[in-house]
Amino acid sequence: MKAEKPEDAQRQGLRERLETIQISTEKATSWHDQAGRLRGLVNHEGYVPIRTRLAIEDLEFLAAARTELLRFSELGLRLLDLHQPRDAGGITSDTAHPILRCRSCMWRWPCPTFRAMAESFGEPRDLPESA
Repeated sequence: MKAEKPEDAQRQGLRERLETIQISTEKATSWHDQAGRLRGLVNHEGYVPIRTRLAIEDLEFLAAARTELLRFSELGLRLLDLHQPRDAGGITSDTAHPILRCRSCMWRWPCPTFRAMAESFGEPRDLPESA
């Protein structure tokens, strides 16, 4: 009988951090609709003077959003650098479209990591209006 491997502490910590970011993001209020209306109120100095009520979850989200988004985008770029196509080599009858494999994980291209990123990020127009 095999005992299950204990969860890698570093992986578990990273998962917990990402889940915390996800939960705080879900709790924060979406400003998507308000941002559209506020763009028309930009003053001559390039700012929009606003007065609003913010919940504690909104303040916590806004306080960390820039740093977390920078880290998240860096992660995405690093994953894209790791997971990119390369010629798998070998003999093929279609020389114009050779078989490609992921440079990092060696799955057929597009690899599961790239597909998951493409599905998650997609095009900005593909994202839901209010998350």
